[in-house]
Amino acid sequence: MFDLNGKVALVTGGASGIGLAISKTFAKQGAHVHILELNIELAQSVAAEIVGEGGRAEAHAVDISKQADVIGVIDSIAAKQNINILVNNAGIAHIGKADTTSEQDFDRVVNVNVKGVYNCLFATIPHLKRNSGGVILNMVSIAATVGIPDRFVYSTTKGAVFSMTLSVARDYLGDGIRCNSISPARVHTPFVDGFISKTYPGKEAEMFEKLSKTQPIGRMAKPDEIGALALYLCSDEAGFITGCDYLIDGGFEKLNN
Repeated sequence: MFDLNGKVALVTGGASGIGLAISKTFAKQGAHVHILELNIELAQSVAAEIVGEGGRAEAHAVDISKQADVIGVIDSIAAKQNINILVNNAGIAHIGKADTTSEQDFDRVVNVNVKGVYNCLFATIPHLKRNSGGVILNMVSIAATVGIPDRFVYSTTKGAVFSMTLSVARDYLGDGIRCNSISPARVHTPFVDGFISKTYPGKEAEMFEKLSKTQPIGRMAKPDEIGALALYLCSDEAGFITGCDYLIDGGFEKLNN
């Protein structure tokens, strides 16, 4: 089950955090993974690690907020291989409320989290249509549907990607393209560790415990757990699933009182 042999997968932000877990999980299941990253050195290191473990992976430098760059990279991949899977994982965070978020920060987050997803959809969907179908998976967040303190623009962008998922799923039913999304709660990634150490110096252990317990299950998710759900949704076993958002939140949305 969940065999991706013969599949070609694009993973944006595929060299760190959740994206890294998805890249490695897909490669272990046989996919040829193309890691699209702003940090090309990190992407090359991850690709080399995957290849060293017997998998197939390539690294590509791309700023997903720039449409011409995205089209150039994805067209170059499609010229050599049929693309089967797109995982829109890359994104950036921001802390602030509506009246404390500057216009510059608002535009910066929207350009990556919303326009970046659009750019990848715009560049990839024509290739999926020519290949008689494929799978698109968007990384959303519980912030799309739950009020999270001090996450105004981040929540805004994730709400947009949630809606984009539904729109794409509906528009391309006839082309054999499935589109779903995943909405995690807090996931223990290097970003979280960096945020805690920067924001709460000297209180790292205390704050990690506090943030972990905001999930009713009592801990943060592991990136590999997100990777496993992504694998299922991009596999043939999920062939009857489209237009769905999957919570993976330790009970955050339904069990918090």
